[in-house]
Amino acid sequence: MKDEHTPVYMISVVAKLVGVHPQTLRFYENEGLLKPSRTEGKTRLYSEADLKRVRRIVSLTRDRGVNVAGVEIILTMEDELDRLFEMLSQFLDEALKEALIKKLEEEQFKELNVKRFIEILSE
Repeated sequence: MKDEHTPVYMISVVAKLVGVHPQTLRFYENEGLLKPSRTEGKTRLYSEADLKRVRRIVSLTRDRGVNVAGVEIILTMEDELDRLFEMLSQFLDEALKEALIKKLEEEQFKELNVKRFIEILSE
């Protein structure tokens, strides 16, 4: 069974799924926003996690008008928040995790991906 980090999609498939030109994906890679895997023949392969990241980048640039520098900052902050919650999850006992999950579900965050943090705490 493949996980979300198994590289399976070629650049043309990702471009079609997300609605961008393959050159746009190469640009995102050159800017350091993406790091697809490569085959021995240097073909780019994208995982499900890469596909989610591309969709996030496209959403930020198209829907929110964020430039590439802003996208880089946002993605870095999101990645760091994920790491922070993963570390926090290791130190909390089950009762505290459940209390934190309950509080996260009650709060209304405008930009924070609360579902992702609840997934991390629930693992």
